[in-house]
Amino acid sequence: MQNYIRKRAVKVAQHILQTSNTVRQTAEVFGISKSTIHKDVAERLPRINQELYEQVKAILDKNKAERHIRGGEATKQKYASSHKLPNLDLGG
Repeated sequence: MQNYIRKRAVKVAQHILQTSNTVRQTAEVFGISKSTIHKDVAERLPRINQELYEQVKAILDKNKAERHIRGGEATKQKYASSHKLPNLDLGG
């Protein structure tokens, strides 16, 4: 494994530990693909630093467990802003 890849994997892992960002958020910060971020932390990091990997894995597992909640909330906000219901006054 090339040295710059090792350094990137460790830097990405440290960023995730400090911010608890998702893979998608981390990819945006570093300007690389989600696939590369995932490969760095899931496949390369265990060979570089097992302890760091286990800490990052705990955060990624937590993010994965919560993603359906974040997705539902995003959909709720999307429809709330684009489908405003008219205020119907049904008082007689």
